[in-house]
Amino acid sequence: HGDRPPPPPRPGDGNPPPRTGGGGDVHESSIDSAGSHTILGEVWVDNWFRLLVNGAPLLEDSVAYRTERSFNAERFEFNADLPMTLAFEFRDFMENETGLEYIGTRRQQLGDGGAIAQFRDKASGRLLAASGADWRCLTVQAAPADASCARERNPDVSKPNCAPTSTSVPDNWADPDFDDSAWPNATVHSARDVGPKDGYDRIDWDRSAKLIWGPDLKKDNILYCRVTV
Repeated sequence: HGDRPPPPPRPGDGNPPPRTGGGGDVHESSIDSAGSHTILGEVWVDNWFRLLVNGAPLLEDSVAYRTERSFNAERFEFNADLPMTLAFEFRDFMENETGLEYIGTRRQQLGDGGAIAQFRDKASGRLLAASGADWRCLTVQAAPADASCARERNPDVSKPNCAPTSTSVPDNWADPDFDDSAWPNATVHSARDVGPKDGYDRIDWDRSAKLIWGPDLKKDNILYCRVTV
């Protein structure tokens, strides 16, 4: 997979997304990595994530980004030394850069995102990190510019109400020494607003673990989030 995020899907790329869900399960894995602590991570995201630890890629969501309803959870073990920097790329599903889903159907709409994560020391069970307002989250792609885009017969980024906003991020954004002090804090959202389902209910979340995203659940489509443990 390399260290580059997968390119956002392009309009007319010839591969419409599957219309079926990615399951409601917990995908479990063990990752071979170096470090003195064995850590258990648990993540649920609507729709897709990849995780880097101390700047190195660790894990990608086991359900492909192009799956429209990917509501699986991931439980994984890895080794790391503390302190460690967790850097997430979160993506909500979007059919193209307008940020819409179900384009051309009666269900054409803005999708909404949401993510929750927790990390424990496996030996002691001690909670090391949980997603919350202390995480830094930068929205790197938001669309459409206005919700009226969802009512367009042919939504296109050339239309002002469908235009995306993009923020460029330096290649070293996941590194421990990257200065994220200018990034906004994550926005905590209620379970009622996010509507988490499927794999979310299969994990025993710590009370301190919160559902996070950018400030706009519907328009914020790609986020980079960081925390140092």
